[in-house]
Amino acid sequence: MPDQLSQTFSALADPTRRAMLAQLSKGEANVSDLAKPFLKDMSLPAITKHLKVLEHAGLITKSRDAQWRPCKINGEGLKDVVDWMEQYRVFWEASFDRLEAYLKTVVAKEKKGKKNVRKKTK
Repeated sequence: MPDQLSQTFSALADPTRRAMLAQLSKGEANVSDLAKPFLKDMSLPAITKHLKVLEHAGLITKSRDAQWRPCKINGEGLKDVVDWMEQYRVFWEASFDRLEAYLKTVVAKEKKGKKNVRKKTK
C-alpha cells in the first residue's frame, strides 16, 4: 500500500483533479457542479472516480445531504506535501543566496576591471 505522500502526489498528478481542487479552493461545491466543466469530455462515473481518488488521498471531504453531495477541500491533506517540499525550499533558498553572493563578486570584479581600463587609456 502506498504511503500517504505518494497517494497525495498521485492524486495531484492528474490535471482534472487539480482543476477540481482549484474549484473547491473557492468554496464547497456539489458533485454536479464539479462535474459541469468536464462532462463534455468525460462521463459522470469517470468524474466520480476522480473525486474518490481525491477523497482517498485526503485532499477533499465528501458528505451527503439528501440528494446533495457537497465536497470541500481538506487543507490538512496537503500538509504532508508542504512539509516534504519545505526541505527543498530551504535548499533552493540557500542555493540562490550563494548564487547572489557569487554574482556580486563577479560584478565587483567587472567594475574594477573597467576602472583599470579607463585609467590606462587616459
